[in-house]
Amino acid sequence: MQPTQGKIRFSTALLSVMIVSSMALTACGSGNDSSNNTSNTTTNASGNTGNSTDAANDGNTGTAAPAEKVTVEFWANKFEATTDAWFKKWVDAFNKSQDQIEVKLQIVPGDAWAQKLKAAQAADKAPDFYTMNYGGIANAAKLAQIQPLNDLIEGAKFDDLYDNIKDFVSVGDKYYAYPMLVEPSAVLYYRKDLYEAAGLDPEKPPTTWDELIENGKKLTKDGIFGLATGQTAPDLGWSSWGLQSGAAGHLALTDDWSKADIMNDGYRAVVNFYADAFKSGIMPKQALSGYPDIAPFGQGKVAQAINGSWAIGQLRNDFKNMLDKVGVAPMPSQNGDASTTTATLGGWTLVVDGKSKHPKEASAFISYLLGGETDVMIDFFKTSQFSKFSPRKSVDEAMKSDPAASQDPWRALIAEKVIPFSKAEPIYPWDVSIAVSTAIESAMKGTDPEKALQKAEKDINDFIAKSKLAGTNPKAAQ
Repeated sequence: MQPTQGKIRFSTALLSVMIVSSMALTACGSGNDSSNNTSNTTTNASGNTGNSTDAANDGNTGTAAPAEKVTVEFWANKFEATTDAWFKKWVDAFNKSQDQIEVKLQIVPGDAWAQKLKAAQAADKAPDFYTMNYGGIANAAKLAQIQPLNDLIEGAKFDDLYDNIKDFVSVGDKYYAYPMLVEPSAVLYYRKDLYEAAGLDPEKPPTTWDELIENGKKLTKDGIFGLATGQTAPDLGWSSWGLQSGAAGHLALTDDWSKADIMNDGYRAVVNFYADAFKSGIMPKQALSGYPDIAPFGQGKVAQAINGSWAIGQLRNDFKNMLDKVGVAPMPSQNGDASTTTATLGGWTLVVDGKSKHPKEASAFISYLLGGETDVMIDFFKTSQFSKFSPRKSVDEAMKSDPAASQDPWRALIAEKVIPFSKAEPIYPWDVSIAVSTAIESAMKGTDPEKALQKAEKDINDFIAKSKLAGTNPKAAQ
């Protein structure tokens, strides 16, 4: 179901109408009346009949002057090479489809992202719009770092989202982002052939943490490690969220963000799981890659790997010759209950910067890319080898008629056995997650787990006091 030329021409023709109307209304009305301007814009973009305003009329000849082309800056995190290519493909298609907006794309490596964006915002040179994960939206909205989109993107496009995803991108009654995808953060990948060689049943992957470690011990031989997962604080800061939620029944703060909530058996179990796995010798002393990268598993250096659903795309693109040896299963839980949360349901969105001078034009592209023709997003999910999942009902409905999507067993397993039990990522500051992950890493390296948790509790409570975090949870205030 690659997009047809007819569909693309129809979509971009409507886009041209929308931009011309938007510019016209801006020229003849108050520059602050964005609600009225955008309301007419979305009506035209929907193909509905509406009043046309020729703001470019010079008043003498009755001939509209050509609209000036608006350039908008778009920064995207560097993801898989296939995702980078998909962004470039559709930015190019958008730019060629009309002559009112020019989108300039910059792919920014993850290790440089935070510093680069912060510096750009401080200098009032931030991009007009950019990628943002779900966990950052509520706080960015509270600080006015991003703009509400209710008056910039047609309401029907938000109606197309699944209800739980609407909550991911909203604060109160305002939407602050449009979602691109959802993906669980933790899935178990294992080598079926190595299971057989070790006397393990490849059709019965582990369901508990203890089983996962015991399997790892049997698989660790001949230079192959039995398990790979997050090992350093930054990676553990987010890759362990699902285990924290499942074992403790909550994340690291009380609901009002007044204090840490980690001195309990659930968090003790999480810290001990990582410490036991590392100390058992089934993990390399130094991580072979960052958590998002499953290459060591694909290269045959690891027999079991915990990674996100995105790893399916990497395996299918880069390690085609070993796919028949790969098993995929839910990440085991502490007690073996398949309904226990072991993954957070993260993902990425596009947001408009709070100081963007061209929010309408930025939102026009967001609507085109993420909220427009279903073929555009189906192209993305095909490109990602169905390792990611749609937040839009219409896209999922369209994929039912696509043989590749509807018959994919790994996609079905994750959709049926992982996503329904995954929770949202936390929205509290990253400092909290770093404190927890530092405790986990410290315990892995030999610190007494109880002392490691006590230090994390103190660090979190100190941070809460210093940053005056108590009572500021934007979701609790709704």
